[in-house]
Amino acid sequence: MKVTIFLLMILKEVHANVQPQKNFDLQRFAGRWYRIGLAYDSPGFVPHRSKVTISMGTVEPQDNGNVNMTMWSLTSSGCKQKIYIYEKTSVSGVFNYYSTRHRRMKDVTVVETNYSEYAMVVKHKKMNKEYTQVSLYGRAKKLKADLMEKFRAYATALGFSKESILTPPTARNCPPKEASQSFIQVKAGY
Repeated sequence: MKVTIFLLMILKEVHANVQPQKNFDLQRFAGRWYRIGLAYDSPGFVPHRSKVTISMGTVEPQDNGNVNMTMWSLTSSGCKQKIYIYEKTSVSGVFNYYSTRHRRMKDVTVVETNYSEYAMVVKHKKMNKEYTQVSLYGRAKKLKADLMEKFRAYATALGFSKESILTPPTARNCPPKEASQSFIQVKAGY
């Protein structure tokens, strides 16, 4: 009973500490991002940690305030593209999306960004740490050491162990160069 109460207190604290970036600006957040850090300790994920690589995504705001997030990730069957639709909420910087993997709605919160260099994003299902992730995104595939440390400190403060915090290697040819180039051309109006 004491363990259950303690775990519930931790889970409540995790959700309470997740606050969005003040004055979040979706238009400034749009564009290309690389996921270069991940804190995730779901038991089902543990066997796959060594296979994770840096993935690239694009954030495309829609007129209705929703976001299309296109991600390219390297899997055992090659480089795969997935499109996620993040639905706006009444709180700027907080979105909802349906996780097909977990078969449930999740919150996506941009907790901190300077828009031009890095962003920390928390995906979570309220009151269930098993479905919570902290991701570090960069406009480039490599960030300064102090930003990497800031990410690790934030994830640790949310209850993630040091072993569950990953900084994966770069994926080779994922996304393929033609996908990367077509994104640049679309954004440049070509």
